[in-house]
Amino acid sequence: MMRSLFSGVSGLQNHQTRMDVIGNNIANINTTGFKRNRVNFQDILYQQLQGATRPTEELGGVNPKEVGLGMSVASIDTIHIQGSLQSTGIGTDLAVQGTGFFVLHEGDRELYTRNGAFSIDEAGTMVNPANGMRVQGWMAREVMGQQFIDVSRQIEDIVIPVGSKDPARATTFVNYACNLNKNIPEIPENPTELQTREGTWATAIKIYDSFGATHTLQVEFSRVPGTSNSWNAQLSVDPETEDVNNASIGLGAEAPAAGGPVNFTVNFNNNGTLLSAEDGAGNVSGPDGEVLMNVAFDILAATPNEDGTPVRQEFALRLGTVGGVVNSITQFSDAASTKPVEQDGHSMGYLENFKIDQSGVITGTYDNGTVRVLGQVAMASFPNQGGLEKAGDNNYVVSNNSGAANIGPSGIAGKGKIVAGFLEMSNVDMAEQFTDMIITQRGFQANSRTIQTADQLLQELLTLKR
Repeated sequence: MMRSLFSGVSGLQNHQTRMDVIGNNIANINTTGFKRNRVNFQDILYQQLQGATRPTEELGGVNPKEVGLGMSVASIDTIHIQGSLQSTGIGTDLAVQGTGFFVLHEGDRELYTRNGAFSIDEAGTMVNPANGMRVQGWMAREVMGQQFIDVSRQIEDIVIPVGSKDPARATTFVNYACNLNKNIPEIPENPTELQTREGTWATAIKIYDSFGATHTLQVEFSRVPGTSNSWNAQLSVDPETEDVNNASIGLGAEAPAAGGPVNFTVNFNNNGTLLSAEDGAGNVSGPDGEVLMNVAFDILAATPNEDGTPVRQEFALRLGTVGGVVNSITQFSDAASTKPVEQDGHSMGYLENFKIDQSGVITGTYDNGTVRVLGQVAMASFPNQGGLEKAGDNNYVVSNNSGAANIGPSGIAGKGKIVAGFLEMSNVDMAEQFTDMIITQRGFQANSRTIQTADQLLQELLTLKR
């Protein structure tokens, strides 16, 4: 008789546990990144009244007789299915489409979350504003003048210094990719001003010195008299100013000295592509490979050298590759183009804005027109994400059964993609939870009836002696 009482009690207790879990799920129906829980039941010990017997020649086998002693909670699982994504329009709000977690640091403690409602604090650090935990990733490093993210390094705090300075950078190369019209006539021996203008093609581009000051690099092309595939080129820096900056150009590794030649010759083959170049000193470029000229000019605003000579800035004028078309100077029977060019210098600027792509790469935009990679948000995945322990604040920590965190960029090794401007909603389904609530309520009621009925039987037993 007492067994039914204890079985009913276990049913009440464990259905109450299931109701607690359902209540927590419903309470977090609008919690960002929340993953619902599910309760599974199992039966427990059995009291064996009679064991099983095997068949004999006279009789068949007999099954065991067992009375159950109630039920228990088998598991409380975290269901890590994808929640819906809600657009917020806030650039620091991040959602994960697929598997994976953002990595947060609280001191030396590492936590993981699906809640990407991040912001920037006073120091420019990306944090969870609810608790101040810092978002982890990799900051970009400058290697050979280029921003590079090394994801093999240890993760660190993500810092986005909005309003910080981007220092000025002197031009180190200029890439020429213009086209010289094959049909431009050569300049006659005694040209008029109109004939000079018609027989010359000029290109200009802004370049920068070490202070970030702008200068104009101008190259004027005119056909070499008596030839069909050779052009004279006259180079000048700031041609419209009266300051003498001693611009010069030449082939070779050495920077051309002040007062050197400012002219060179470009030769093309019969299919309109680059063949060679010759500087004013008679040096000719190699028969193949890249055709590169060295240019230097005086920075008049700089403090002179110890010997009193002006500081000279040098950069490479890349005319292209022999036989090249796309990124090379050409000579086709088509309109001459003024697309000289690309150059790597810029003035000083301030970080105005940034964006985060689906790989978690953070790209900053400066008011001087430059775009730089600032860093990358890290993601973590686990062999058994269901084994993670919930730590509150929408966070998880590693447990003995979750496996170690595999930290890396998004979209690699099974990790999902990052979606900026969105947040992942809770994956709690209200209809499912209400249905489970009804089933749990009925189960609780049925177990309470078991206790009531057992109590009535005991009462009948006590009244037998009346």
